[in-house]
Amino acid sequence: MTKTLKIGTRGSPLALAQAHETRARLMAAHGLPDEAFEIVIISTTGDRVQNRALREIGGKGLFTKEIEEAMLSGEIDIAVHSSKDMPVEQPQGLVLDCFLEREDPRDAFVTLDGKPFSALPQGAVVGTSSLRRKAQLLARRPDVTVVEFRGNVQTRMRKLADGVAEATFLAQAGLNRLNAQHISCQAVAPEDMLPAIAQGVIGIERRADDAEADRLLAPLRHVETHTRVAAERALLAGLDGSCETPIAGLATLEGNTLTLRGEILRTDGSEVLTGSRTGPAEQAAEMGASLAEELLAQTTDDFFDWK
Repeated sequence: MTKTLKIGTRGSPLALAQAHETRARLMAAHGLPDEAFEIVIISTTGDRVQNRALREIGGKGLFTKEIEEAMLSGEIDIAVHSSKDMPVEQPQGLVLDCFLEREDPRDAFVTLDGKPFSALPQGAVVGTSSLRRKAQLLARRPDVTVVEFRGNVQTRMRKLADGVAEATFLAQAGLNRLNAQHISCQAVAPEDMLPAIAQGVIGIERRADDAEADRLLAPLRHVETHTRVAAERALLAGLDGSCETPIAGLATLEGNTLTLRGEILRTDGSEVLTGSRTGPAEQAAEMGASLAEELLAQTTDDFFDWK
């Protein structure tokens, strides 16, 4: 390795934790010193604009656009992302083909007193910026009021303390990676709240023609996670998923048998469509696409309209 590998990331505590984990894995895999890598923080529109819902300012791509532009210009060599934030379409010249071993994919129900989701009182106020979580919550608890709740973990906990909401949801994986044992939370079973596509997975993006980055990332690729993500992202692609479409999905592997569960919801939670596929792992992407077709066939033209 003749030059420093520049690792691009957002600047939130969780994004930095994921970038440092990636650097540590690269160092261990190749026996390289700390100074062989440089972590480069890139400010994204999604991080800078905190007072508006993502759907109003452009969607998930707002967490990746500036980072991808920096990679295409050569300012950075690879980019570390939360895979659940990644659009299914890659910019020309970039590939997302390295996934680290998946952390806990479940959502975490977070309150100041640690009470479980089942103890949420009638008429409670819950904060979330996720359209998926909002729709899933309203489908189960139409009595609840949902308020917009953006920001990093620390910001959201401060909002709870300020009484903006009584509870919120975070990704369990993020709390684990931040070693946030001080936060009172209860993991929500996928049977009660199916997670976001690729939740809990760190994805590493590179330039398609960068053979050196490809070589360095090769030992980090986790085959089981790659297979599961292939199924889930194929489901998302088939549904034309964005931050304006409440979509959930989770693939599991037992031996060579993959099971994919998917769910789409009206934005107000008034209708939920679910389905599943089980088959050989090598057909992961095909199963995702097939399940997307099945779910879409059950929708009406206004299914994803904002309500």
